[in-house]
Amino acid sequence: MDQEFEAIDSEGRWQKLYLEIRNQSHECSYKVAKYPENRNRNRYRDVSPFDHSRVKLESTENDYINASLVVMEEAQRSYILTQGPLRNTCGHFWLMIWEQKTKAVIMLNRVIEKGSEKCAQYWPTAEEREMAFRDTRFLVKLLSEDTKSYYTTRVLELQNLSTGEKREICHFHYTTWPDFGVPESPASFLNFLFKVRESGALEVEHGPAVVHCSAGIGRSGTFSLVDTCVVLMAKRKDPSSVDIKSILLDMRKYRMGLIQTPDQLRFSFMAVLEGSKCIMGDSSVQNRWRELSREDQEPTSESPLSTQPQARCPTERFNGSQRGGQLEEGGDYRQDDKVPAQSPCKEQEQDGSTTHKRRREDSISKSGTAKTPQSKPRTNDSEKKRKSLGCICCT
Repeated sequence: MDQEFEAIDSEGRWQKLYLEIRNQSHECSYKVAKYPENRNRNRYRDVSPFDHSRVKLESTENDYINASLVVMEEAQRSYILTQGPLRNTCGHFWLMIWEQKTKAVIMLNRVIEKGSEKCAQYWPTAEEREMAFRDTRFLVKLLSEDTKSYYTTRVLELQNLSTGEKREICHFHYTTWPDFGVPESPASFLNFLFKVRESGALEVEHGPAVVHCSAGIGRSGTFSLVDTCVVLMAKRKDPSSVDIKSILLDMRKYRMGLIQTPDQLRFSFMAVLEGSKCIMGDSSVQNRWRELSREDQEPTSESPLSTQPQARCPTERFNGSQRGGQLEEGGDYRQDDKVPAQSPCKEQEQDGSTTHKRRREDSISKSGTAKTPQSKPRTNDSEKKRKSLGCICCT
């Protein structure tokens, strides 16, 4: 695999490999996502869950949510890849987590990026401590929060107000991964990934982990691909047997457009290669990732992520009453906001067609390397509280 990476890198073939993956990806139908009643449940017009793999809500009249179940059988991994919740779909998001028996939510975006809302604030801040969602009858409480330089771990309590039952949910929030870009280094990414893995929340005894960014395809695809490849390396005990391209094509059968740029593809290869060192017995490598990631440094100074007023998810009185939150077109799937607006009818006519796929995927950013200003995660005194709670998620 090292030799394969070096060959692609030295010959500058990442763009070519990326286009091969795009052209070989399966085209599946996504008709339900285009129903008129579901229009305001999609963050972006050109990112839809396939009909065959979409997650269906059970306890509501409308079962639609923009989320896809990705099942990697050999790795014994299941992920729900989904968009960042809209203001009017936060209740649906928590209902899905409850019904799917999810233990962990992996959030890979910031609420506000480049001045735009990329995700509603669907969990409570340290000031308010809890949020209620009237439309699906859930209460979410913040039990603890531990802020590192580039990620934050939280323990949330999810209560079903209809039954009174409560569950603890681990929230892993990567706060410095730029839209269309890649993390600062494979070391920092793998340090975060192994923090999630060590919680046990990705294991088969729990429901599928929910992984989201803004559209649920670029950063979310990168996370899921690297994790799956590292698991397969450990199972097979032979890193050279893991074909990253083939695995990504398998994952794309479940959700469109996973991995959005040649840079994200290259980064995935780098992270899998680095991750293989730990899998193959280098016991010092995880300590090295932790040191290189500088996780204990203070986050860069900017306004806190989770207190942006325009990003609030409506709670109690207002939840579920807004029409569509911030419906945008293209989003993570576009380049410089240049995806042309299209009528729902036109999209429905071309549903599943190669023409529509190429138009949609041609809008993908080709660079993804530009650095964006990073917002500061919340810092508080939660370390002592977290330890006293004894949650496995954040130890």
